Amino acid sequence: MDDLYHWIDGKRAKGGSDRFADVMNPATGEVQARVPLASAQEIGAAIASAARAQVGWAATNPQRRARVMMTFGQLINQHMDELGELVSREHGKTLPDGRGDVQRGLEVIEVCMGAPSHLKGEFTDDGGPGIDLYSMRQPLGVVAGITPFNFPAMIPLWKMGPALVSGNAMILKPSERCPSTALRLAELLQEAGLPDGVLQVVNGDKEAVDAILDDDTIQAVGFVGSTPIAQYIYGRACSNGKRAQCFGGAKNHMIVMPDADLDKAADALVGAGFGAAGERCMAISVAVPVGKKTADALVEKLVPRIESLKIGPYTAGDDVDFGPVITRAAQDRINGLVDKGVDEGATLRVDGRGFRMQGYEDGFFVGASFFDDVTPEMEIYRQEIFGPVLCQVRADTYEDALKLTMDNPYGNGCAIFTADGDVARDFAHRVNVGMVGINFPIPVPLSYHTFGGWKKSAFGDLNQYGPDAFRFYTRTKTVTERWFSGIKDGAETAFRAMD
Repeated sequence: MDDLYHWIDGKRAKGGSDRFADVMNPATGEVQARVPLASAQEIGAAIASAARAQVGWAATNPQRRARVMMTFGQLINQHMDELGELVSREHGKTLPDGRGDVQRGLEVIEVCMGAPSHLKGEFTDDGGPGIDLYSMRQPLGVVAGITPFNFPAMIPLWKMGPALVSGNAMILKPSERCPSTALRLAELLQEAGLPDGVLQVVNGDKEAVDAILDDDTIQAVGFVGSTPIAQYIYGRACSNGKRAQCFGGAKNHMIVMPDADLDKAADALVGAGFGAAGERCMAISVAVPVGKKTADALVEKLVPRIESLKIGPYTAGDDVDFGPVITRAAQDRINGLVDKGVDEGATLRVDGRGFRMQGYEDGFFVGASFFDDVTPEMEIYRQEIFGPVLCQVRADTYEDALKLTMDNPYGNGCAIFTADGDVARDFAHRVNVGMVGINFPIPVPLSYHTFGGWKKSAFGDLNQYGPDAFRFYTRTKTVTERWFSGIKDGAETAFRAMD
């Protein structure tokens, strides 16, 4: 069993709190490593060191900071297989999915290579007689990222790339369930030329999170996780005068219209609903076919596809569809919610509760389940299951399906499958959800756009990556200047308009 570490001042650092968390192998149910949990004092020391390092990093011109990102991107590509396997080993994802986790993070780093164009200010010549105005974007100082277990590479990269290239130092607290990928990325950043102390990776639990939220040096906090924790972090950070962007849970709907290609719709639902064992905030967890004929036909398409999904450990090969969930508690919770759905009267078309992986009986595997005849009052509809469970809610009309999506308290992503451009355009314009797919099941925007949900899926007014990230991690300073051509006699006390 390995003992992990923090990454402080450009090197590995043992924890000093004498508190540890177990890092599990989800496929076997065995402890594969221990990770130290930082005390509030350790967090404070890491922040103080980051603040000292940030001064020189901020004074480094944007082109040189961007070159660090260029080298970092090259190193990620060189170590893609290693990083993908780190993700899979601690999370349980298949190897292709683990590499995809890294790749989607790398795409944000690629945008950061062009950061100087995002960081330039504005200039107004002759705003008044002999008066010029200009604005500049400056780093905040020390910022923090608190990232979840389900994307151990992608979301840390989403946070660290824009924050660092903007001239900030960052305290990154990855999930204590999957810490190794973030620690390895920190080593690669060091190799790419990032100065010591500019990125500190500190492992921890709620004590570490609260220490980050309460430290006066931290200027901004980015978080991804469940909605209750997102709301807690957002409230506490804001009450302490910090910027905060906190992304929470989801209940993503996919409407299937009568004119849709049902084979393509069924394939999309299976891929988006069961990939990564459903542990994605952009997973489609609710299918909404319009009309009885569409719903019945969709069931016929879905059932054999779901029943044929291959489940196994990441070591079983690239043809595995999904692996275990993250913990025993998650496994029990998912199976319990399936029980609840049956008790509440939903029709369980595919039952995954009895799944056992031969040779991996102690692993955290959950079979794929598919419910039909789900209603909005049921617990399986109201809760984010975060597992390999797809629920079908039947709608009589397009308007009913749209209303169902809009009435849901979450607003991360949604999709519609249709051959009708008018319906698709109407849906995209009216639905109150942050990311919309048209004949596209998981509408995660490309890295030069921006990612963010609405309603209870997000707290804060700026999104992740893309242009919003550079706005979030910088503040604007505006200068009004005038140069006198001669000596002006006397003072002017009136506050004059610039006419």
